Amino acid sequence: MDISVVVPLFNEEESLPELVAWIDKVMQANGFSYEVIMVDDGSKDRSWKVVRDLAKKYPSVRGFKFRRNYGKSAALNTGFQAAKGDVVITMDADLQDSPDEIPDLYKMIKTDGYDMVSGWKKKRHDPLSKRLPSKFFNAVTRKLSGIRLHDFNCGLKAYQNEVVKSIEVYGDMHRYIPLLAKWAGFSNIGEKVVEHRARKYGYSKFGVSRILTGFLDSLSITFIGRFGKKPMHFFGGMGVLSFFIGFIILIYLSATKLLYKEYGMTDRPLFYFGILVIIIGMQLFATGFLAELMMRNSPERNQYLIEEQTSNHEQAD
Repeated sequence: MDISVVVPLFNEEESLPELVAWIDKVMQANGFSYEVIMVDDGSKDRSWKVVRDLAKKYPSVRGFKFRRNYGKSAALNTGFQAAKGDVVITMDADLQDSPDEIPDLYKMIKTDGYDMVSGWKKKRHDPLSKRLPSKFFNAVTRKLSGIRLHDFNCGLKAYQNEVVKSIEVYGDMHRYIPLLAKWAGFSNIGEKVVEHRARKYGYSKFGVSRILTGFLDSLSITFIGRFGKKPMHFFGGMGVLSFFIGFIILIYLSATKLLYKEYGMTDRPLFYFGILVIIIGMQLFATGFLAELMMRNSPERNQYLIEEQTSNHEQAD
């Protein structure tokens, strides 16, 4: 199968028939074999009934329904696990992403050799209250990740099938899938300017709370990517540094006491600061040690992505 289109949705009953018909038109025009995987994230309207009706009309449509709303990341992860196409393309269900972009995205993966291609909504039809936070977090994520993308959160993306099978999207990490792919070893990440259409039906499901959660998620995923398998490098290093600073402070105060006997060590605030920094250092070191012990006993401690291996015949030669 050429393409799997993964569509997470929540209360989008009006747009689904038009979206599927549009996708089918594009696929037929380009001769692609395809499937559309629609994941209903606990919709309260008639979205699931619409999905079931579309599955009867279009053999290429498959549907999954969550019992409650788990979030876009959970919906994408479910679609990724079910996808069978060589190229996996994600798009939102609100018709703001254009299926006409699919052929070019497919070409960038299959012909140009990208592991992943992220859409860039260069001209957006969103209010300023959404555009400004988006620009800020894109800039922060570029700085933290080293990935030169303009729009990390664009719903229109394309992947090699191997990429989506190698990552797990959870929480609100759908905003940082390029970073997840990079940490999994897929660093050939491209970008394509895509059309951003004005919303035709319904309303946006994302509020201002995503500003805080997005920032916290960016810190979380950066920390996990760098220190997830070696927590002692972070906590132990910070602990040793803190302990060393406190030790130097106490040595300084001890020398001052010996040279200038009129000064009392315990009468100075710096003494208590030195003790506090030493205690913090010991706690950080102990935290790193315990985290390392937990990591050693984790079933994921040696789960690394093997890209290729030799056959038995090649090994014998």
